[in-house]
Amino acid sequence: MEKIIEIKHLSKHFGDHEVLKDIDFSVNKGEVVCIIGSSGSGKSTLLRCINLLEKPTGGEIIYKGENILDDKHDIRKYRTKLGMVFQQFNLFNNHNVLSNCVVGQMKVLKRSKEEAEKIAMKYLKVVGMEKYINAKPKQLSGGQKQRVAIARALSMEPDVILFDEPTSALDPEMVGEVLKVMKELAGTGLTMLVVTHEMEFAREVSDRVVFMDKGVIEEEGSPEQIFNNPTKERTREFLKRTLEKL
Repeated sequence: MEKIIEIKHLSKHFGDHEVLKDIDFSVNKGEVVCIIGSSGSGKSTLLRCINLLEKPTGGEIIYKGENILDDKHDIRKYRTKLGMVFQQFNLFNNHNVLSNCVVGQMKVLKRSKEEAEKIAMKYLKVVGMEKYINAKPKQLSGGQKQRVAIARALSMEPDVILFDEPTSALDPEMVGEVLKVMKELAGTGLTMLVVTHEMEFAREVSDRVVFMDKGVIEEEGSPEQIFNNPTKERTREFLKRTLEKL
């Protein structure tokens, strides 16, 4: 399988606090990888380091065979290859839905407005938001905003989309509509790296599940192995406590 991203010995410190410790893992083309773990385990920091929203303290991030942490690497070009869907949507409140999905394409990818709008409409249809192109974010529900944010990420046509707990800021009744879109995307062969606390989603959709604890990867494997037959005591404790809440 073709490795798109490979993480080697990645570490991240905030002052004296070591948030990520010697992280090693990779994401293959077309793979859906879900990262699970308690709050504070380093999941979101790992995603932010991969996207270079946080600068790693040490280690390597290999993208298509090149270490993007080398000084010679074009970070802006690399970032165009990664889509990011945040917890808090991060939409432009002064732009309507269509414009939110167009402005990045024009500014970063230098697409014409006509081309960018055509691509944006394609992906707004994918997430079921094509009827809302003239609405401003304040007129939308949380679930609708997150679906627009997913369409915006898709419109950049990246190699990988990173999802940072995309349902955590939503009311419970809106979680399902976002997970439905994500499940459909996972079935299209899109490469997805998802930090989530939605265990059923991770179990159903993942090709691989990574369990993080206290800044390290404690265990990784297939959904069947992680959920049905975890080898580490810490994984068993986490799943027992988490699944009891469902």
